[in-house]
Amino acid sequence: MPSVVGLLEQHELAARRRVDELREEADRIQAELAAAEQEWQEWAIARRRVDTVLAPDRGNTIDMEVTGGLRDADTRSAAGDAAKPKSQVPVWHEGLAWSVLSVDYQRILQVLADRVRLHQGPLTCQEMAATFGMDVVPARVEALRSKAKRLVARGWLAEPAPGRFTLAAGVSGPGGGS
Repeated sequence: MPSVVGLLEQHELAARRRVDELREEADRIQAELAAAEQEWQEWAIARRRVDTVLAPDRGNTIDMEVTGGLRDADTRSAAGDAAKPKSQVPVWHEGLAWSVLSVDYQRILQVLADRVRLHQGPLTCQEMAATFGMDVVPARVEALRSKAKRLVARGWLAEPAPGRFTLAAGVSGPGGGS
């Protein structure tokens, strides 16, 4: 009959082996996770660069909103942090042309002007994202919502119901503001 101490030593040895195996497996998984995360970051950077190159207005499009998270430190520069031309949204007044707005804001106004022209109702930001061919994901929708809210605050858009946007009274086609 084996001694109690001998049995305890056997169980301790088996437990120690199991702990070592699990640690090795955890180390392997951790290394695999780090490699996958690095690959993901590289693909995200590559996608942003391709989007910038392919964007019709050199990367100043709505679907190029920086949503935080991964941002390549090498691509960040003082010029990139500075305000972009036409990034300010002026308060709308009669006769103010859409050309004072950046392309992003003009696209939002154009979609809503088309809806008014076709006698269709207001749009949600999710519907706008789909109209622009963007991925309808929270980050993209919130970027659009931020822009739409800014346009509402400056008098370019109206929000007749929470989360639904249309052109404000008096704002019309892209040639002029009235």
